Amino acid sequence: MSAAVRAARGWIGTPYLHGASRQGAGADCLGLVRGVWRAVMGGEPEAVPPYTADWTEVRAREALLEAVARWLRPVPAGRALRPGEVLAFRMREGGLAKHLGIVAEAGAAPRFVHAYAGRGVVESPLSRPWARRVAARFDFPEKE
Repeated sequence: MSAAVRAARGWIGTPYLHGASRQGAGADCLGLVRGVWRAVMGGEPEAVPPYTADWTEVRAREALLEAVARWLRPVPAGRALRPGEVLAFRMREGGLAKHLGIVAEAGAAPRFVHAYAGRGVVESPLSRPWARRVAARFDFPEKE
């Protein structure tokens, strides 16, 4: 099991709290990824500006994808899903990428760890409705 998957699963049960990133106390989807980064890579590479929890937000700029791409590596096109990848989701057609998760299991029954309102940090099947919303996939960089 990858270090990122181990770390992400350690957050399961953490309540949902927008803008938070504290294992056991509260996290949103970005907070979960930030916490896994700290566990796997060390200190966070940049401060996180304020952001909304609105999945229907309309803007011209993909701020979340831009920030993720600054620190994580895009997965090569056509590569099979791997545990530890960070998934970015568009929750509605034409919307911005506003949700993140970490692949826990690949293969015939893929699963991912994520946080969202009303459920907290959970591990869910990467079902067809979730899979069709994946906008981008990323790997954590190699630790120096």
